[in-house]
Amino acid sequence: MSETTATPPAKPNPVRSTPSGFEAAIAKESKVAEFEEGRRSALGHLQHFLHGNPTMVPVLVLVVSAVIFGLLLGSRFFSAFTMTLILQQVTIVGVVGIAQTLIILTAGIDLSVGAIMVFSSVIMGQLAIHHGIPGPLAVLAGIVVGTAFGIFNGFLVARVKLPPFIVTLGTWSVFLAINFIYSANETIRAQDVAANAPFLGFFGQSFRLGGAVLTYGAVFMVILVAIFYYILNNTAWGRHVYAIGDDPDAARLSGISVDRTLISVYGISGLVCALAGWVLIGRLGSISPTSGAEANIQSITAVVIGGTSLFGGRGSVVGTLIGALIVGVFAMGLRIWGTDPQYTQLTVGALIILAVAADQWIRKVSA
Repeated sequence: MSETTATPPAKPNPVRSTPSGFEAAIAKESKVAEFEEGRRSALGHLQHFLHGNPTMVPVLVLVVSAVIFGLLLGSRFFSAFTMTLILQQVTIVGVVGIAQTLIILTAGIDLSVGAIMVFSSVIMGQLAIHHGIPGPLAVLAGIVVGTAFGIFNGFLVARVKLPPFIVTLGTWSVFLAINFIYSANETIRAQDVAANAPFLGFFGQSFRLGGAVLTYGAVFMVILVAIFYYILNNTAWGRHVYAIGDDPDAARLSGISVDRTLISVYGISGLVCALAGWVLIGRLGSISPTSGAEANIQSITAVVIGGTSLFGGRGSVVGTLIGALIVGVFAMGLRIWGTDPQYTQLTVGALIILAVAADQWIRKVSA
């Protein structure tokens, strides 16, 4: 008779029944993350929202400031004429601000944008008025010169590896000196421009739209903002610009030609500055080698107030336009109110500090 051996009941596997230290740590971190997510304050949610939508900060500032001045000044401020006048007054800053935005998105800065703009306008005027070159060809020559100056800046930054601040500080002085030498400090009068090269003043012409009076320069600025908004958000080149500003080493490892992209950014920035020089002729009527002296600071101001990060990789040309409009709204509102012009400078300075502080706070958001 065969013996049947009873099989003892299986003991529970201690490894399977008890989670390992690694698994326990993962579970603990997950619970902590869920707890932190649950207790995130309304301020935290706002921080996350603004991190993903940086343009909303200047939009809110623009709306609030317009409402305040509207309540204080009534119809003197909220009129079609005043609104379009603000748009006309920020045209130069808006166009140059596009060029500055492209540079700052790559974590650089360009102090020579004003010098490129002015010298391009001088080239256009000298060729058209004193050398009899047709207006369109004179404008084209100015655009070529502005683009070449931008490429030169880009070469020094990308290939020679010099800091953008130092490079453009130096070229600002060089370009201005070339400007004064070439023009012999001569101002071309508005009458001469109108009589001999009316094409140069095209952007100063205006038209009526209801109760508003718009210049072609203001319309051109808005069109240019729309073009570069599309380029930066819907093309590979635009994505490369943001990637370089965010992390150039990671961009290089991902296959982006960082040097070539940087040179193209500075070159396109120079082209836009040359176009700003053409708009400047229409705005002023005359052509002066000393005009646009504050374009460098004004463009940086518009970019910073518009929500573009000085650390690169985050921002928008639309935000820059809004930043320029914010400065225009404060300047116009305080002027109508009858305050001292220095209060405008004070307000703009405060806005710059607040904009940089807001950018620092938004950048601290957890990924």
